[in-house]
Amino acid sequence: MAMLLDAPTREEASAQMIGVGIDTARYGHRVTFLRSDRQPAAPPLDVEESHAGYQRLRQALERLAREPRVQFHVRLDAAGQYAANLEQFLRGLPLPLEISVGQPARNAAYRRVHYPKRKSDDTDSRAVARFAVVEQPAATPATSAELLMLREVASQLDSQVKQTTRLVNQLHGLMARVFPELATLAPDLGAQWVLRLLEQYPTPERIARARQASLTAIPYLTDKKAAALQAAACQSVGSLRGPFAETLVRQAVGEIRLSQQIEKRLSELLLEAYDALPKGPHRLLTTIPGIGRATAAVLVAKVVSIDRFATAEQLVSFFGAFPEENTSGYDRRGRPVPPRTMQMSRQGNDLVRRYLWMAAQSAIVHNPAVRPLYLRQRARGKRGDVALGHAMRKLLHLVFAIWKTARPFNPAHHPWESADGSKTAAGHRQEVILQGKVVTAATCKVEVSAAAVNPPTPATLAAPAAAATPSPLRPHVDYAFLRSQITLERVLEHLRLLEGLRGSRQRRGACPIHGSQNLRSRTFSVNLDRDVFQCFDGACGTAGNVLDFWAAFHRLPLYEAALHLAQTFGLRLNP
Repeated sequence: MAMLLDAPTREEASAQMIGVGIDTARYGHRVTFLRSDRQPAAPPLDVEESHAGYQRLRQALERLAREPRVQFHVRLDAAGQYAANLEQFLRGLPLPLEISVGQPARNAAYRRVHYPKRKSDDTDSRAVARFAVVEQPAATPATSAELLMLREVASQLDSQVKQTTRLVNQLHGLMARVFPELATLAPDLGAQWVLRLLEQYPTPERIARARQASLTAIPYLTDKKAAALQAAACQSVGSLRGPFAETLVRQAVGEIRLSQQIEKRLSELLLEAYDALPKGPHRLLTTIPGIGRATAAVLVAKVVSIDRFATAEQLVSFFGAFPEENTSGYDRRGRPVPPRTMQMSRQGNDLVRRYLWMAAQSAIVHNPAVRPLYLRQRARGKRGDVALGHAMRKLLHLVFAIWKTARPFNPAHHPWESADGSKTAAGHRQEVILQGKVVTAATCKVEVSAAAVNPPTPATLAAPAAAATPSPLRPHVDYAFLRSQITLERVLEHLRLLEGLRGSRQRRGACPIHGSQNLRSRTFSVNLDRDVFQCFDGACGTAGNVLDFWAAFHRLPLYEAALHLAQTFGLRLNP
């Protein structure tokens, strides 16, 4: 019997866990110590963000560590960057402790469940300590010094990019009172040619008096655009004028230029910090066509460890790289948003989305896994930005696979392209019968070049839709490439419709598609800079790009309209 009484119980044989919950803040932290039975192991402690405060925390932990078989589980509520120094200090202590870093939103939700009627630093730290002893979360791996530096540079770059955007928006607001017409001629006031223009000629009066040769000496400022600027400046309705306006504009431009210079230097530092990282699977991200060192750097800085994500879809959701339906509200013209309107999700990190967007633009040309997907989405009628969103999502799937498997990108891993080199996903999937076999637009080897088509004649232009019907050998059409060779302005001029539309670059008039009989009608709108049009008549409602206009005007299916458009203007159907 005595031997049975002296034998240790299961609880005594196991280590005694003490949960340490820390609610972090800018100047100090609140610490709560709980045992496994959720009772206090020591009085709560306020720790200043200083050497003396950290030493008090160390002494409190060492006193508790004198008890037999103590195991600490420290749970940090990582509020922004305020836990970084504390986490680094705790990891250097020679004590038996595990550290897990929690998300503030998750910690707040846990606190509301267990302490719904109280909100204080003491309650927050107690809830975090309770989470540590009850839930026993997995320890968060330590972050290397090199990765910490990369994360810091990426964070600074993210903030600076937002600062530049804020300054450009301020310049937009200022120019709305100084030279409001400029926004219609130069939508991006952050462009270098616009900043240089406003440095030299900050007000419409200065632009109107400038010599055209001086204006065209600015890079990317063409004769046509310079003439349009001077014409608008001569009749500007801006209310803010004179030397004070000039000073305000030049000061705003100077702030933007300074912010852009800081951005450039931070971008260089980002690459240096990425190159300083130790070797690992993340180095293989640059083997993916479209993803360069800068994109890989921001991805690594925000992902930290790919083990945080169990599936590729979790990674996609983390960065918000997917299109979603948004039919709520009204557009800027006061019209209800049409059903099935898609836009890119707004969740995720802005810096990563910015770099992924640029990476996707390269990937749709050079990446054999992304290009067919993009062409397939465009062939289905998706807008370019939505199709690019799908390309961004595909890139993240590739990032997940490369990082997880620690293998470089292999173009031959999947038959992205057909045996003859054409993209298997390209074009509309319109099928024809040829010698008893089904042939799609993607696999047909026949191409029609500009030299192979007959020059347009008046009879050809006046011919009905049947005249544009292609032969049984249906050539492959790259719709995006075809549209890139022609502008809506040129099409309207060819059809002698442009002169009947009122306005400059944004024109309105009677709709030529449904044949409005009211010559004073303004239901048809066309933006010549963006090459898009729309009819606001409820019975018509036609909208789209230059190819959509050609198809609607001639009453042709999209494929036949593409052939007809190429024949009319001598365009190439594909690269």
